[in-house]
Amino acid sequence: MTVKRFSSRGGGSSNDGNEQFGAVEQESFINNSSEIRKDLVAGGGIEAIVNRLSKWVVSALFGSIILLRHDGAALWAVIGSISNSALSVVLKRILNQERPATTLRSDPGMPSSHAQSISFISAFAVLSAVMEWLGTNGVSLFLSGLILALGSYFIRLRVSQKLHTSSQVVVGAIVGSTFCILWYTMWNSLLREAFESSLLVQISVFLFAATFALAFAAYVVLNWFKDDR
Repeated sequence: MTVKRFSSRGGGSSNDGNEQFGAVEQESFINNSSEIRKDLVAGGGIEAIVNRLSKWVVSALFGSIILLRHDGAALWAVIGSISNSALSVVLKRILNQERPATTLRSDPGMPSSHAQSISFISAFAVLSAVMEWLGTNGVSLFLSGLILALGSYFIRLRVSQKLHTSSQVVVGAIVGSTFCILWYTMWNSLLREAFESSLLVQISVFLFAATFALAFAAYVVLNWFKDDR
């Protein structure tokens, strides 16, 4: 069943939000490109470069699905993705487990936030795009396997690059995929029908998604400034 597309009443605000997000993403891409050049100079190897690019590949997949859907499920996924990232930060502070001694990073490593985010987005791509649009057939199973294999490879790079231990990425992957399944089930079971029939619910979901996106963008920018000091 196709979810009703979000009404055009929020189009102007959505465009402004997309422009702000695009500006933040562009600045981050420039910073990330310089880091890739450092890896090349330092001889970090192809896996170090792929590890740097992995978040952009996964983000592009997630963003493409959001743009293609542009409906209530897409807004709900944005809220879920940011909530999943916030959960990772909370778990790291609670568990406070150190990263491998070989890494220069001093922040806690359990669970791996990259593994948690990649698993969330991979599971969302399989559930919300491949299976929902194509159904269960040979093509959808192949695409699902490809997405999960690529996500698993990106997660493995966190261990091979000595940024996390195996247990840290495994826990991150389990938490991220489980959170996505629960979030997706919550939408289909509890919210989708209400979203389709109520303008108030539509506006509420849109405002929540916009607030979460702006708060996350502010958090990322503040951390960039902190890292530059």
